[in-house]
Amino acid sequence: MVKLRLLKATPALVLFILAPTIGELLSGSSPPLEFFNPISFLLLTSLYGSGAIIMREAKVRWHKDYRSLLLLGCAYGILEEGLMVKSFFDPMWMDLGRLGVYGRFADVNWVWAEMLTIYHAAVSITIPIALAELRFPEKREESWVTTRHLKLLIALLAGVTVFGFFALTQYRPPPLQFALTIAVMALFIYAARRIQPRDASAYAGRLSKSRHIFAVAAFGSFAFFLLFYAGPELVGSPPVLMLLGLALVLGLERFFSRYDWWGPRSAPARLAAASGGLTFIIFVAFLLETRMLGMSIVGLATVVGLVLLGRRIHRESWVKIISP
Repeated sequence: MVKLRLLKATPALVLFILAPTIGELLSGSSPPLEFFNPISFLLLTSLYGSGAIIMREAKVRWHKDYRSLLLLGCAYGILEEGLMVKSFFDPMWMDLGRLGVYGRFADVNWVWAEMLTIYHAAVSITIPIALAELRFPEKREESWVTTRHLKLLIALLAGVTVFGFFALTQYRPPPLQFALTIAVMALFIYAARRIQPRDASAYAGRLSKSRHIFAVAAFGSFAFFLLFYAGPELVGSPPVLMLLGLALVLGLERFFSRYDWWGPRSAPARLAAASGGLTFIIFVAFLLETRMLGMSIVGLATVVGLVLLGRRIHRESWVKIISP
């Protein structure tokens, strides 16, 4: 019985570690020497790992699809950046750079807030969940934690959020903006709960070639980051930049929504989409080696891991084809 429970917990444990590894380590937000510090590692896994498992459990228990997961990912991004570290409001937040001035209005860093909400929805939540489910395809539709453990994870996420609010910086957001942020986060959760999943039968067998999926996802990855990092120097109006960012995301969603992401043959396409979505931060990881020791190893390990996962999926696909 103990062994069976341990095996059942394995997918949740993988996701618990994978989410902060992608969201913080691979992105360079927490380079290796910082990420593997025991205290930092505990905080980051409690934050990202708990968030990813909670959002996946909501998606599975509500019987929703990837659109609901993306909305839940937006709620997570608001929780982390708006409520915990307060970077949505703090003009001196260490990672802001030009975005501490560009797009700041009514004590809110609007362009930064949009970028980080989208980033966390895709990179910190959706992609790690997709990769974990690809690693454990037989458990894709199952809950990975019990209700009791889910409540503990919610308490852990709430605890680390409160800790971060008081301990990370002395900045305190204006009460009205902070309250509205909580309301927006709640709206994303409500929308995720209410949105109806697409009819899987309408898309059955409608698959694109994996290399096309990868190319579009990679293009979206580069376009997204270049838009928000170079945009302040090229686009004079912050609202226009925000509209361009929203248009890019909606365009990608429209493209990907045409294909079958549910069927037994969709695994290569799902891996291609996740891998493509990581291309920019993998590329940047190698560039960061000059000032962050070990980042090239992180980038290389990510590429190797994706290749090995692809080979596993390919092997399992052939077993299904030749099995009677």
